[in-house]
Amino acid sequence: MNRQIIQKTKGIPATDGAGVKLTRIIASPELDMVDPLLLLDRFESDKPQDYIAGFPTHPHRGFETVTYMLAGRMRHKDNVGNEGVIEPGGVQWMKAAKGIMHSEMPEQEAGLLKGFQLWINLPAANKLDAPGYQEFAAADMPTETLDTGGTVRVITGTTDKGTTGPVKNPLTEPLYLDVTLGAVDSFSKILPEINNVVYYRRRRDDWRDNTGRGRARRFRWRR
Repeated sequence: MNRQIIQKTKGIPATDGAGVKLTRIIASPELDMVDPLLLLDRFESDKPQDYIAGFPTHPHRGFETVTYMLAGRMRHKDNVGNEGVIEPGGVQWMKAAKGIMHSEMPEQEAGLLKGFQLWINLPAANKLDAPGYQEFAAADMPTETLDTGGTVRVITGTTDKGTTGPVKNPLTEPLYLDVTLGAVDSFSKILPEINNVVYYRRRRDDWRDNTGRGRARRFRWRR
């Protein structure tokens, strides 16, 4: 059984934090929410004025935030003593739950800063859990090579070939993959019918067109 695309969006230009420029893919007028995904932002700029002010201390409560870095370095710090730097290929999966105050600030003054921020809703029974972190460097992320030469980096969940990511999340059991495909590559994944699916496609020339915007697609089952 295959799925069909039910919605496409390029996202919208937005700012957040202290003025960081980004593209808002989920949590926009075009695509409000894809349960349990509350928000998906992409930030990408080599202009320091677009990101240098960062995301000063702010609260989160009732959901999880996921920062996946592709280029540059971001320092996070919270009000209970946790602190670290997310580097290229690394991920920080923060369970805000009953509440936490934290900041995410660029650990650089120049160069390309690029990555994604994803928010995942928590089940009602877990919204008042204690906050927690899972943080992994690029070297901790397994990469699966496809038969046609493409690659799949697994952040959380398991591919059909059995490659499992380091992040463990039994509450929502998400699948988060970074798939790189060439012109003749293909990739497929068997998923439960109840699962919502979003994929964000970024072509190699998207950065050159100076829009900073790729395309997101939402699927449903086709019977």
